[in-house]
Amino acid sequence: MELFRIKNDIPFMRHAKIFNIISFLTFAAAVFFLSTKGLNLSVEFTGGVLVEARYSQPAELEKIREGLRATGIDEPQVQNFGTARDVLVRLAVKDLQSGVLGSEGKLDQQAMTNKVLALGGPDVQLMRVEFVGPQVGRELAENGVIALMVVIAGIMIYLALRFEWKFAVSAIVANLHDVIIILGFFAFFGWEFSLSVLAAVLAVLGYSVNESVVVFDRIRETFMKVRRMTVEETIDNAITRTISRTIITHGSTQIMVCSMLFFGGPTLHGFAVALTIGICFGIYSSVLVASPMLMWMGLTREDLVKPVKKDKEFETP
Repeated sequence: MELFRIKNDIPFMRHAKIFNIISFLTFAAAVFFLSTKGLNLSVEFTGGVLVEARYSQPAELEKIREGLRATGIDEPQVQNFGTARDVLVRLAVKDLQSGVLGSEGKLDQQAMTNKVLALGGPDVQLMRVEFVGPQVGRELAENGVIALMVVIAGIMIYLALRFEWKFAVSAIVANLHDVIIILGFFAFFGWEFSLSVLAAVLAVLGYSVNESVVVFDRIRETFMKVRRMTVEETIDNAITRTISRTIITHGSTQIMVCSMLFFGGPTLHGFAVALTIGICFGIYSSVLVASPMLMWMGLTREDLVKPVKKDKEFETP
């Protein structure tokens, strides 16, 4: 399906150096903020207390958040759990050091019920109070890093088998560019990095590589069909042919992500923000990071179009 067709190829590769400089500066800024400010890790990673409560009627989450803010918690984590009557509250250890709700990392359940949970509705019952230790958070972080490494290795093997090693290297550099920039945004703005954000980062890896594969497929097709084009012209032609498809695919995906961003509430906010950043930079990196890298690494037509072997009967003795 095509919304429109562009007659003349857009000379993306003519400005590749400029875009590469922009990419490098953006990447360096993201690394700088990650190394200096670090990530604002959520309770799942740092350890804390999980509180589950049940109401007789749908709970008013915003009033519970207001109650937590009144105790000095800046970014309260409150969400429904299962049904609209079940509520899950996450409290970090730092919130229970010496506050209204507890001290030395221990929760004052009576204070939590009377001063916070009671604001959400009548007939509240405290169903579960569970402490998540820093060790559990450390294991989650380690498992997240392992998951990231496995995904990257899988993508590289897949692309090396489907295309050629130059494609695998350029695609993985482009994907890591997207991941580091997402993390850089979260470090710069101090947004909370939770398990849902980690899931979004892993999703962006797969999403971005899909866009790269589409462009790579077009490059291979053009190499096989047209012999007179240079490598630069071939890449420009391939990217230009995918623009209509890119607008349809990413536009429809972003509409869905925007619905989570604006109407999904605090629970889905971080997930949707990470996806939004990932989609924008995924398009950019597939076109203006991965493709120029192929050119810089010396991609030739012979890398993709293998010469046909002569039959033995025609070989010169």
